[in-house]
Parts: sequence; structure tokens; C-alpha cells
Amino acid sequence: MTDQAELLAVEEDQPWLRLHKRMLLVHPVNEGIKILPVLLISFFVGSQSGNHFWSLGLLAVVVVFAILRWFTTSYRIGPVHVQLRSGVLQKKVLSIPRNRIRSVDVEANVLHRVLGLSILRIGTGQQAGKGEAFELNALDTSLVPALRGDLLQRVSGQIPATDGTPTAAADPDVEIAHWQLSWVRFAPFSITGIVTIAAAVGVLFQYGLGQTLAESSVVSNSIDSAERLGIAVFVVVALMALLVVSSIFACVRYLLAYANLTVTDQGRTMHVSHGLLRTRQSTLDRKRLRGTSLSEPLLLRAAGGARLDAIMTGVSAEKKESSLLLPQAPRAEALRMMTTVLGEAGLHGSSDRPLLQHGPAARRRRYTRAVLPVAVLGAALGIAQYVGAPIPILAWIAVGVLFVAAFGLAHDRFRGLGHAVLPGWLITQHGSLDRTRHSLEAAGIIGWTVRQTFFQRRAGVATIVAATPAGVGHYEVIDIPIENAWAMIDAVTPGAGDVWLHRT
Repeated sequence: MTDQAELLAVEEDQPWLRLHKRMLLVHPVNEGIKILPVLLISFFVGSQSGNHFWSLGLLAVVVVFAILRWFTTSYRIGPVHVQLRSGVLQKKVLSIPRNRIRSVDVEANVLHRVLGLSILRIGTGQQAGKGEAFELNALDTSLVPALRGDLLQRVSGQIPATDGTPTAAADPDVEIAHWQLSWVRFAPFSITGIVTIAAAVGVLFQYGLGQTLAESSVVSNSIDSAERLGIAVFVVVALMALLVVSSIFACVRYLLAYANLTVTDQGRTMHVSHGLLRTRQSTLDRKRLRGTSLSEPLLLRAAGGARLDAIMTGVSAEKKESSLLLPQAPRAEALRMMTTVLGEAGLHGSSDRPLLQHGPAARRRRYTRAVLPVAVLGAALGIAQYVGAPIPILAWIAVGVLFVAAFGLAHDRFRGLGHAVLPGWLITQHGSLDRTRHSLEAAGIIGWTVRQTFFQRRAGVATIVAATPAGVGHYEVIDIPIENAWAMIDAVTPGAGDVWLHRT
């Protein structure tokens, strides 16, 4: 307690530091970009009324507010806490105990890189509400490596020297992954391009430009083309055009986000850096590593690709925090990376180990849930045609195509369903459209749940949920035969299922 009191006393005597003065350029530009649509509308209104002071006044208010943020923002890195003071109208002090720091991420967009600045974010593994995120926006880039090392000294094995300066442990930096330009070919096999187009269209309608677009010559010419070519041909051409445009957007986004990616193993930590215009750097602590997640969506899997993320304690995958190890890349490269990251577990075959399938009941559930909706739809069409409703032949063709697709989906879902137990590890896989293979360390599991729905009870299967403070917080073994459930739990965590094994 005495040492803690002395450290707190030293901390109180430390000065508050300001962000770099070049922040005075960063924030006005950033805030101006955020309200650019409003500025354009204000300028248009001012042009109609002959008064241009509307837009100039609004811009002046934004610039003044952004400049005041520099004068009202300061931070302090103490031996016990890291603290951030901010707020122009409402003062706030955010204090984080250093032993709660789980991650330190560094970003820099184009403007920051031109000005030699960076954004440093501290994560604690807890969900931060609005205004509660610890972010130092506009630090001198030359100061960031030492500051990040100081904040992560317990993580990275740094030992404070006698003068208080952190000294790095003598762990060599080994590059274990490097981005290749050829990986861009996997970018179109995702929905990012379509999402980007949908977001752009949403912005247009949000700011009242949708009506203008609807009345434009592009839309009228498209309607004329549809009348000339026929609806079916026009839909095919439109879908092909959407596919091409979305693929281009996906490739551009992939390049901007993941170009120049490198993963460096520093012994106690792994350092991930990526980005073309906006760079991002993350440090992953191996002591908090609890496994990996290999994502293989259907289209990406068909192209032979996969994505790899780390399962980290204090880094939530659901909150989109830093856990990336490899973006969309060749599956062989993702498996190699998984083996490297998992160490002994990877060497024992967890990266591509055959899984134990869950039996005929799980197979029936896959086919029933996939085919039954299509069968109901076909029955409804049959009843409608029986009572005299005109059902076009294309509807029956569509039902046939859906039936074949549902049958194939059920087959693929069962083929991808399973689990394996290694000494100290649980491997579970499920899904088809979005298949994921989780390799979870048994030491990171803090609880088990065996769950059965009404239909699962009738089928004699159950879903096992492994609770963990890492990643998404829970990982499931789906539709395992109920008689094997507690035995599997006991195999992963000896003693956890023993009492239930004796009861069943």
C-alpha cells in the first residue's frame, strides 16, 4: 500500500502534456469534411438568397470549435494511471489503470502522415461508450513507438531502467507474414463492394439527391434500354454491371485497407501493420492469445481463400477491435500462419485436422432446415395452381433451382460441421455461407453451457457453448449427440463434466 501511495504521489506531480500543435490543422479539416454536405446546402441556400454568410459563419464556428479542442485537451502517462482531459463545453477526465490496458493501436490517415502525426488508442477490453474511448489524436509520430512500448511494458516484457525509461527485452523481430499483391484477387469474393455501393446510394438519398438521380438521364436511358431489350435481359446485364463495379470497389478498398501488411513476431508479442493511405498498427500479446478463427465464406472458400483472426483476451471480435492476423489470402497461407501462431497446437495438426462429425441426427437437421422452406413454397404454389391461380413456368423453375441450392447447402453445412479435441485445445467448425473454424485454448475457457431447443431434444442433440473472456465471448459446438456432450466437455476441461457423466 505504501508503494502504491508513493506512486500516486509521483503521478500527481507529473505535468499534463498537450497534443502536437499541428493538431490545429488536423481537427478543423476533419470537422469540415464531416459537415461538408451541410456546408454545400448552406452555400446553395445563401446563393439563392444572395447572402453567403450562412456557409462562412458555419465554417467559422466549426474551425473555432476545432481549435479550442487543442487548448482543452491534455494527457498524462503516470506509473499507475493514464489520464485524458478533454471537452470544450463539458469538461471530462478519463482515467485508466495501467494494469487494465489490453491493447494499444496506432493509426494515421493521409493528413496525419503528411503532417508527421499519428492517432494512438488504448483498449481495455471493455465496451467504451461515446466520449469514453481513450484516444490521443495528433501525437508526433516519432514519440509513438516509445510511448506504446511504455504503455505495454508488462505485455512486451520491457523492464523499466533505473531512470524510469523502459528498456526492451532482447527478443528478435521475425517477420512471419507479408502481404502479396496477388492477394487482391480474393477481394471480389466478399460483400464489401456491394456494401460500399449501398452506402454511397444511402448517402445520396440521405442528402436529398435521390430525387435528382431518379430524374436524371441515366435512369431514363436505363428504362428505355429495359423496354428495348426485355426485362430478363436487362436484369442480367444490370447484375453483371453491378458485379463488375462492386468487384472494383472491393479491390480498391482491399488495397487501401490491407496493402503493405506485415506481421512480426517479437517473442512475447506480435506486431501487425497494414494500410496504404491510412495505416494501422496493432500489438497482440501472446500471453493473452487464446486461439485463432479461420473464416471461409462460401465464395471466398470456392476461390481457395480464407481470413485469419486471433482470439485474444480483452480484444473483442464483436466490437471490431484489433484481432486481424491475415486478411483475405490463400488458404494455404492462412493455414501456415495459423500453425505459426498456435505453435505446438498447430504442429499437432489443429490447423487442418479432420473433424469428428456429429452423426445422422445432425445431418437430418441440416437437410430439414434447408429443404423444408422450399418444400413449403412449392406446396403453396401447387395449391394456388390447383385452385385456378395462374402460376408461370418460371416460378416452378425458380422453385426447382432453390431446391437444388438448398440440398447443396445442407450437404455443405453438414460436411463443414464438427469438432476435435486436442490436449489443451478445442477445435470447432460450423457454417457454409459463412464457415468459421475456431481453435480455442482450453485454459481460456471459464465455463460451459449445454443447451437444447425443443427440436434438438426431439432429435437427441445439443449445442455446447464454451464461455471465454476472449474474442466473441463464446464458441459453440453445434448439434453434438447429447450422450457425448458431457464427455466432450470433460475431455477438454477434466472434471468439468464428471458430475454430469455420473448422472446420465
